[in-house]
Amino acid sequence: MYVEQREHSVMMEVGHLTMRFKNVTVLRDISFQLRRGETLAVIGESGCGKTVLLKTLIGLLQPSSGSIVFDGQPLTGMSEAELSQQRTRYGFVFQQAALFDSMSIAENVAFPLRQHTNRSEPEIMDTVIRLLTEVGLPELVLDKKPAELSGGMRKRVGFARALAMDPELMLYDEPTTGLDPIMSDVINELIVNTRKQHNVSGIIVTHDMKSAKKVADRIIMLYPVSRLRPDETQIVYEGPADQIDFSPDSRVTQFIHGHAGERLMEMCRTYKSPYAEVE
Repeated sequence: MYVEQREHSVMMEVGHLTMRFKNVTVLRDISFQLRRGETLAVIGESGCGKTVLLKTLIGLLQPSSGSIVFDGQPLTGMSEAELSQQRTRYGFVFQQAALFDSMSIAENVAFPLRQHTNRSEPEIMDTVIRLLTEVGLPELVLDKKPAELSGGMRKRVGFARALAMDPELMLYDEPTTGLDPIMSDVINELIVNTRKQHNVSGIIVTHDMKSAKKVADRIIMLYPVSRLRPDETQIVYEGPADQIDFSPDSRVTQFIHGHAGERLMEMCRTYKSPYAEVE
């Protein structure tokens, strides 16, 4: 993906972030920057802490240690009221769309506008229709309930709702999970177009390498803490999306090409499987 060759100011800076749940460390000493207007993909196998990182970045989880600075303001130490106000600057696309089942599609998209703005109902409905059109949904879905729509359509409604407050930062949690290849590419195109049309920064958590390479400027790959030596960094790749194929780290190449390799042998040894002797 093309990256503009110009200076970017920093939208978010994460410094030495660690997250523990009781005695289990999920994130360890994570540091990175997100530049304004940039899209960053966070990849890695299940259990490496990708979704935990995303929730920590918006203050839904408080880190055990480390710092998160968004647009010059530290999130750690903010009150819940301050965090709530800060979150209006984010758009969040949930893995399963997370729509309100009892509400119509129009009510779902309008929800943040009614909660956080003083716009009139005609203004709100104009925005709802505009956003649904932007994600490729016709007005006839306005009065439908989420259960009446396909999975791909629900994802696009969630996308429209995330854009309702004109966010500065879009966060995507596994946006293509459960979708067929065509609908997955529709979502990828929406992510790319959203960046162009709304001039937003983005962080996408995914295990879909096609998505990561298509939508991201840079990629960070996390590795499970439990499988690292104490002196190893959890970030095993950080760099341009179009350079990840050339990483010399075997853990990166195995993941991006979907090769079980050493991981299968490791699992066999861990669980003492009869396959443990297989070469």
